[in-house]
Amino acid sequence: MSTETFDKPKLWTPGDWNAFFGLFTNILLNVLVLTGLSLYVVQMPETTVYGRILPALGIALPLGNLFYAYLAYKLSQKEGRSDVAALPYGPSVPHMFIVVFLVMLPTYLKTNDPILAWQMGLIWALIIGVIVLIGAFVGPTIRKYTPRAAMLGTLAGISIAFISMRPAFQMYEVPWIAIVCFGIILLSWLGKVRMPFGVPGGLAAVIVGTAMAWGAVFLGYSDLMVPSAVGSAMDTFSFYMPTLSGDVFAVSLGEVWPLLVTAIPLGIYNFTEAINNIESAAAAGDDFNLRPVLLADGGGAVVGSLLGSPFPPAVYIGHPGWKAVGGRIGYSLATGFSVAVICFFGLTALLLSVIPLVAILPILLFIGLVIGAQAFQCTPKAHAPAIILATIPSIAEWAKTQIDGTIQVAGTSVAEIGIANLNSANVLYHGVETLGGGSILAGLMLGAIGVFIIERKFNWAAVYAGIAAVLSFLGFIHGSQLAINASPSVSLGYALLALMLAYVSLRQEEGVDWTPVDDDAP
Repeated sequence: MSTETFDKPKLWTPGDWNAFFGLFTNILLNVLVLTGLSLYVVQMPETTVYGRILPALGIALPLGNLFYAYLAYKLSQKEGRSDVAALPYGPSVPHMFIVVFLVMLPTYLKTNDPILAWQMGLIWALIIGVIVLIGAFVGPTIRKYTPRAAMLGTLAGISIAFISMRPAFQMYEVPWIAIVCFGIILLSWLGKVRMPFGVPGGLAAVIVGTAMAWGAVFLGYSDLMVPSAVGSAMDTFSFYMPTLSGDVFAVSLGEVWPLLVTAIPLGIYNFTEAINNIESAAAAGDDFNLRPVLLADGGGAVVGSLLGSPFPPAVYIGHPGWKAVGGRIGYSLATGFSVAVICFFGLTALLLSVIPLVAILPILLFIGLVIGAQAFQCTPKAHAPAIILATIPSIAEWAKTQIDGTIQVAGTSVAEIGIANLNSANVLYHGVETLGGGSILAGLMLGAIGVFIIERKFNWAAVYAGIAAVLSFLGFIHGSQLAINASPSVSLGYALLALMLAYVSLRQEEGVDWTPVDDDAP
């Protein structure tokens, strides 16, 4: 129970400034990225990007932020605590890249029609939303019977591989700015050092980084920023209203069917990640009801697709980090309002031309650190090996993206190079691809098996091994696509493991003592 004095929930506290600038810059970065992907990868017209996609986000995201602020307000009232933090919400980062590179770009390359590519993205996002809505009714059961270490361990894998790695690498491309900005973040958010004039740490890092970047440009030391780009960015400034239309239903059923190959497992990914994030928030002291969270999550994707956005929103990883820096309820409301203003007025290009990316990246790295640490801080010490086990599939998936990118730039393919040649260079591509397939669910399964074995609950370990066998058989984990008998050798391995664990459990019930003879054995 919080030691803070409680009279009624407060919509704004001083700490909300820290969390607002952190979450807002995080979402802003993602909005800038999806804008660039739409304009320069899928070659969509500016009228579609600024007139349809961004205004749709300007409705879907604030609605989610408002609802999650409301849930935090009600939880604060119910438990008599003033330290409840709202859940963070924004465009789903994995889905941004997946809908672009697996759905819209292939359609554009095949048809040379960016509008058709956009419409395919819309129906894909709608399917994602519907699956998450269905997940709202099965998600609570999954959360009830899945160990916390498995869920937080899976999030730790995501935080290390997909939140921390890329920002860290990008930071060290411009280290003379990045290290200073990261130092400000660490001093403010870890060291609890008050910044001059009481400026929030996240804002201080952005101000200092921006000043350093522009100062270096004017002194002729760097060309990191381009002054002429600021003027060009003003051309996109206007007021864009969201529009409800039938574009999401413009694609024929025959064209939609192949989208299920990615939409179904990614919809499952969405609500599985949301379950993990709710568990993460509970570990930080804020135990939200999962069902309304998932209903809002899926509803955001559906509303966004109907208005013109192919980018599903999601509950963000990072609640403990924003709470740790003082965020409560107001930061979520302020973030939603600010994102709406930027989307409605087409300000993304202007902000991208003024604020250097390297000033924002340290915030993402910090959040990754907090989430990775939480997995170990909020679970029993004995479960640490299971946490590490749960992180490995995400790291494998990240490694595959690096290998694939390198091969693509080289103008070749895995088939042309050959698995044997990759193995000879110690690049174990087949193993990386198999282990990383469906990494969220795979990490959850492996982590749960590990926890139950540590706890000597062999019957439950057998259940999860059996579930893993079914999931891999259908291609949800350890496979590149949905298919019957997608990964036969993996499915067989999990099935045999399930039988072995069931046997150990049965013998345990019959009174067999499985305790090692040597008390010093690990």
